[in-house]
Amino acid sequence: MQMTKPVQSSTPLLDQVDDPKQLRRMSDAQLCQLSKELRADTISSVSRTGGHLGSTLGVIELTVAIHAVFDTPRDKLIWDVGHQAYAHKILTGRRARMATLRKEDGLSGFTKRSESEYDPFGAAHSSTSISAGLGFAVARDMGADIGDVVCVIGDGAMSAGMAYEAINNAGALGKRLFVVLNDNEMSISPSVGAASSHFANLCRTLPVVEIDRFLKRGAKLLPDPLRIGMERTQRAMKELAGSGNIFDHLGFQYYGPVDGHDVPDLVALLRALKTHGEGPILIHAVTRKGAGYDPAEQSNDKFHGVGTFNLVTGAPDKPSAKASPPSYTKVFGDSLIKEAAQDPSVVGITAAMASGTGIAAFAKAFPDRAYDVGIAEQHAVTFAAGLAAGGMRPFCAIYSTFLQRAYDQIVHDVALQDLPVRFAIDRAGLVGADGPTHAGAYDLAYLSNLPRFTVMAPADEAELVHMVATARAYDHGPIAFRYPRGAGTGVELPEKTVELDIGKGRIVRDGRTVALLTLGPRLSEALAAADMLNARGIFPTIADARFAKPLDTELVERLARSHDLLICVEEGAVGGFGSHVLHHLADADLINSGLQIRSLTLPDENIAQASPEAMYAKARLDANSIAKVVLRCLSIDQGEGVEKSLKVTF
Repeated sequence: MQMTKPVQSSTPLLDQVDDPKQLRRMSDAQLCQLSKELRADTISSVSRTGGHLGSTLGVIELTVAIHAVFDTPRDKLIWDVGHQAYAHKILTGRRARMATLRKEDGLSGFTKRSESEYDPFGAAHSSTSISAGLGFAVARDMGADIGDVVCVIGDGAMSAGMAYEAINNAGALGKRLFVVLNDNEMSISPSVGAASSHFANLCRTLPVVEIDRFLKRGAKLLPDPLRIGMERTQRAMKELAGSGNIFDHLGFQYYGPVDGHDVPDLVALLRALKTHGEGPILIHAVTRKGAGYDPAEQSNDKFHGVGTFNLVTGAPDKPSAKASPPSYTKVFGDSLIKEAAQDPSVVGITAAMASGTGIAAFAKAFPDRAYDVGIAEQHAVTFAAGLAAGGMRPFCAIYSTFLQRAYDQIVHDVALQDLPVRFAIDRAGLVGADGPTHAGAYDLAYLSNLPRFTVMAPADEAELVHMVATARAYDHGPIAFRYPRGAGTGVELPEKTVELDIGKGRIVRDGRTVALLTLGPRLSEALAAADMLNARGIFPTIADARFAKPLDTELVERLARSHDLLICVEEGAVGGFGSHVLHHLADADLINSGLQIRSLTLPDENIAQASPEAMYAKARLDANSIAKVVLRCLSIDQGEGVEKSLKVTF
């Protein structure tokens, strides 16, 4: 009988790794081979799940080298941002679960403390690693059982002020801390700003690192007078070569630039620094986003964020046979272009998310009126405030989850001065695979409590077109409009825009007994819930508030007076639209035994990643949940058991 040869694994070294300790017993040649296997395994894994691929491919060798040298998890490895850490997850015992990445009940797409002891700090927003790492270093020096601390931060993340605040503090404290600057000259959009140019200039002086290493090695062997002289020579040569840099002046020992894809050199440098390094140290590693996978390297965004794709060609899987409606982001970008064409004072601003917010399209049409300020949301908002004070009409386009980072600027620099900055808030509500770190849950609450702030939310993409026009024309103070991630509803877009009456909602469907008052895209779910209820002889009134602030008090009071049950529905946390409705009804003395009121909001918990539909079902903001609330309330009025109404299926 012919024997079948066993199939050889394509990842024999990686198959042996279930703990980073195994890397510390490998030779440099084995670590190089492991890096190749890790890259292939990462590409294969993400091709099946989708996710952030390019950033991880750029740090494969860095990941291997750091784990081979440092004693993780006692040594703390902090990733900034966490989407660089897929290979790190594979090496730290999570390889078997990579098929669940970014899925319901699966692995997070970012580092997460509750997921692994190898994730000492969660990171899904940028520029936090050095601050957190310094905290670990101080805790260590106060007696905590912590070894070394290594922070890996991208050059894009270095465009945020928080990173420099941390560097300044770390340099002053002088604690032993390793910062690895992963310099691929690109964040999500290409890195912008003077800091990026400074890193590029450093990279042009690559031979300096060889001189630097030689002098450092030689100086340690000399008596003090000669050692001091050699160190002076070293500093002079670095200055003559043009490699003097900001990190030296801020109290860090600077090493680099080094090739971030050369495993033996990285391992040698990290071992030497771990053995002899003192104080805060910055290692400047030059990498390529998407490295080692040609489709990623050739892509404009280097496969920053991808769906599932063909492993060989890199082409997206399952192209839709039917064209999807345009995304809300595209509708905003196109609408802003149209408004700018008739108004030369319109300016577009974003914070390192040009393509993600639609400002990239605006920049092609109006390059002199588009500004990407880098990962610097605080600056973006105050920059917009200055533009508004100067007579321009700025649109500050930032994801809801990132706008949180600029709240003081919104309050102090915009709201208190009553400046007409227009906030285009993308990714409002629940966003799916990115999970709770990227949920746009809080903007309704934190903007609606600011005096004279106008806050809108479109029910569909046609309404968004009108709200862009409304915001452009509004010069009486700050105004914001929030809209969700992904494709629109497919509604026909208007050829002619309409400037909405500020603070006025609309009745979408007349009914009786029950009123469903929605803000934003939950309107479609309220209509679907009404259809379910119609079959039971219940015909709700459906109203679209359009404005969270100023509230359409006339509409709210009319609904309260003419219905037995009023239910507010919104895609935001407690404290937003529904809270303002309840506050007004209390002031108007309309909360009494004759009116039941319910406010449906996002629950007081973080909802883990899943499909948006599953997340909204868990939040009880889907059509079925809305219908059940109506039945529960009416069954109580009619003296029926709550359980009976909840057993109804639709």
